Amino acid sequence: MNSMIRNVYCVGRNYRLHAEELGNAVPTEPMIFLKPTHSVLTLQGETLSLPFEQGEIHYEAELVIRVARPYEPGISIDELVDVMALGIDFTLRDVQTELKKKGHPWTAAKGFLNSAPMTPYIAFPGIETLEQHEFTLLKNGQEVQRGNVKNMIFSLQQIADYIAEYYGLGEGDLIFTGTPEGVGPARAGDQLELCWDGKLLGSCSIGQSK
Repeated sequence: MNSMIRNVYCVGRNYRLHAEELGNAVPTEPMIFLKPTHSVLTLQGETLSLPFEQGEIHYEAELVIRVARPYEPGISIDELVDVMALGIDFTLRDVQTELKKKGHPWTAAKGFLNSAPMTPYIAFPGIETLEQHEFTLLKNGQEVQRGNVKNMIFSLQQIADYIAEYYGLGEGDLIFTGTPEGVGPARAGDQLELCWDGKLLGSCSIGQSK
């Protein structure tokens, strides 16, 4: 998967209830950060090694879209995106809290190896159809997160337009579009499953860091 990826853009605090559950202000414009391409891997039932020695790690389930062509002003999201996936934005929460206090970038908390696992791609159905379906994250068989793009603060179109204007957007770029409420700690031994409209797309188990 990595060889086809150019940039990995991520949107922070794009669901109002998620921002509120962490005690964060609701943003007035998209909050964009990056993950290294090396943080991405395909979820196919493997065991992920995560750096628990650095503190608590939270799961954040997200819809991920892939840009299929160069961005041009006025292009619609349906023209721009060809496939999508579900992903997890793993976050070193203790590390992030300290970075916030110091006003430092989030890379250490967001960009570590295996921090952006994704399911295999499925076809992007178009925004109108997309809004009729939901994605879920199951932890040890129990639903912990449920999301629908209708509940985003900034729509997929707004996100794409914003990223293109300020950072550039082109073929092969990925966008992690934000997580709904329900984030929480992942621990060694946990089983995580990502589902689209009730259908399992990818799963993993959590192991200790190497």
